[in-house]
Order: sequence, then structure tokens, then C-alpha cells
Amino acid sequence: MKNKSLNRNARKNFVTYGLVIAAYAILQTMSATGSMSSSLKGMLVPICAYVVMAVSLNLTVGVLGELSLGHAGFMSVGAFTGVTAAMSLQNIVPSPILRLLIGMVTGAVFAAFAGVLIGIPVLRLKGDYLAIVTLAFGEIIKSIINNLYVGVDENGLQLSLLTNKMALADGGKIIINGPMGITTIEKLSTFTVGFLLVMLTLFIVFNLVNSRSGRAIMAIRDNRIAAESVGVNVVKYRLMAFVTSAALAGAAGTLFAMNYSTIIANKFDFNTSILVLVFVVLGGLGNMLGSIIAAAALTILPEALRQFADYRMLIYAIVLILVMLITNNPVLKGYMDIIKGKLTGRAKKPEGPAPEGGAGNGK
Repeated sequence: MKNKSLNRNARKNFVTYGLVIAAYAILQTMSATGSMSSSLKGMLVPICAYVVMAVSLNLTVGVLGELSLGHAGFMSVGAFTGVTAAMSLQNIVPSPILRLLIGMVTGAVFAAFAGVLIGIPVLRLKGDYLAIVTLAFGEIIKSIINNLYVGVDENGLQLSLLTNKMALADGGKIIINGPMGITTIEKLSTFTVGFLLVMLTLFIVFNLVNSRSGRAIMAIRDNRIAAESVGVNVVKYRLMAFVTSAALAGAAGTLFAMNYSTIIANKFDFNTSILVLVFVVLGGLGNMLGSIIAAAALTILPEALRQFADYRMLIYAIVLILVMLITNNPVLKGYMDIIKGKLTGRAKKPEGPAPEGGAGNGK
């Protein structure tokens, strides 16, 4: 039974990998042949960033079972630290791709560090209390960055809070300029790097979920008291999932920020956290493929509805409601299970009312 479950999970994971690779190949072909619109081409990197955000948040909300409303805060930490690192190395590291990778690693490390700082006290809470504290964390990060000034010169990095008190040498430049954010960013992000980050994120999340640690995390989600009673270290495993989620969000933040020439802290506000949470809920808790599809679709949809400017958000809201109603319909869910069963090598009958007489009447 255990081997069957592992094989089923492996098939589902390979289907997800395959669909992501197929989507990348199709989009690259469209871009190379000139059959892709300029607006869609400009959305490829943000789609990759939002996919990583959705999958990483699903690790916290779907797998760990805790509601986090400050995921945009980790994205913001990754964006500003990663861009700062990349811009500081502009005269030292000539390769743009290498600078981008260094920036993404830096953003992931600082976001993971922020995850540890907030996770140690916060993960002792649960439910609404945890959601409120993570929401406050996101707003605190935004406020700090709005009052942060960072510059670089021949002497290295200089920092100042509240007001710009830096005395930069000749040739020095300001990187983070308080509420004005970062300007003159060199656009280093590419769709290929975004695709590789999505694949790396899926690899990390799938391997964590299917590992011994992942089973411990899900045991804590299902019954914390029972997990503690058999010796599972609740704080350790909750922190593991939370920090992993934060690190991936930080890397996504750097990828997202380096796709634009200017980035400000207000871009990563409460609305961004709610948007990513919508991706997760719409795609299904614990369903990574669903999060990928929801993130891609809901990133493209507002742009596709731009010609209906007066009714765009109304149509967007109606589509969300309809999708939620459809995905919670037991009959339609049953048919979706059949389709997924064929993809993963197993069949499941659609849910619906039991036939008259039932299975146990002997007829």
C-alpha cells in the first residue's frame, strides 16, 4: 500500500514536471516564431514569479495547514536585497546571468533569515493569531523599506534609516532611495531563468513533501497533539516548512524585481499577499499543479480583459466565483478525478448520488 501511494505521488509529480516543460517549450516556440503578442511576452517573467510564490505559499497553507498573510513581505525582502546585491556587483561581475543568480541566492538567503526571525515566535501561535502576525510582518517590512536608504561606493555599501545621511564618495550611487524604491535597474530576468526557478521550486517542494520530514509536517497539520504524542518536534518541522516557503518567495521576488527598471515597496503590499493566496485557494490546497495553473491564468486574465476597462474587475470577480462553484461541485470534481486518474495511471469513479438499493442490498 505504501509503495502504491509513493508510485502514485511520483506519477503526479512527473505529470506536473511534464506539463511545465511542455508549456515552456510551446511559449518559447511562439516567441521564436513571432506569434506571441508583446503584452504576453512581457508577462512571462511575472507569471514565473507568481507561480513560484503560489507553490511556495501552498507549502505553508496547503501542506503545513497554517494561514499566512505576509508572503508578499518575504517577496519584498528578496526583491530589495537581491537587486541591491546584483547592482553592487555590476563593476565586479561582468556576466548578467551570474549577477542575476547571485541576486536570487542573496534574496532567498535574506528571506529565509527573515522567515526564521518571524517564524520562531509566530509558529507557536495558530489559526487567526498566526494570520494576523504574518499580516503585520508584511506591513512592517514595507514600512522599513520605505524608510531605508542604501548606497554603494568604493568603500562598499552604506545604509541610512529615515533620512538620507550617507556621504558617498565620487562615483558612488544610491541603490535604495527610501519611498522612491530602486530606480535604473538593469533588466536581467529572463523567461528561461524563471522556468528554471519554477522547476527548482517544484523539485524542492515535492522532495520535501514526500520525505520523512514532509510526512511529519502533514501529521502536524492533521493532528498536532497526536504528532507531539509520538515524539514529532512540532516547532522544528513547522519552521522547516515556513523557512523553505520564505526562501523560495525571496528568490521569486528578485526574479520579479529585475524584470522592471523601477521597483517600490508598495508593490509588495497586503493586496499582493491576498492575490497569491487566491492562487493557492483556487488551485486547491496542497495541489501544486492547480496552483501553477491558477497563478498563470489569473495573471493573464486581467491583461486579457484590459479592453473592457470599465468592467474588468467585475468580470474577474465573476470568473473567480464561477470557478470556485464549479470546483466544489461533487459531480464535476468526480469527472476531474477521472481525468487526473488517467494522467497518473489510476481511475476513480465520479462522485454522485448512490443508486437505489445501494451496494449492500444483495440485489
